[in-house]
Amino acid sequence: MNDRPAKHSLTLRGHRTSVSLEAEFWQAFRDIAAQMNRPINELAAEIDEERGTKSGLASAIRLFVLRHYRDR
Repeated sequence: MNDRPAKHSLTLRGHRTSVSLEAEFWQAFRDIAAQMNRPINELAAEIDEERGTKSGLASAIRLFVLRHYRDR
């Protein structure tokens, strides 16, 4: 297993960006989006808007995934 983050491309509100996430976080994020019946880009854009300038998008996604499973 590769523990290093890998870059993944996303489109947020029409703009391409990339985030570096570990494979486990990326898969969990995709699973959550599927469970919510939402496109991953839409969910990432929402997280991006809510994070403000407090953290990077990759960190915000990791925290979103953590909170999702912690709150279950």
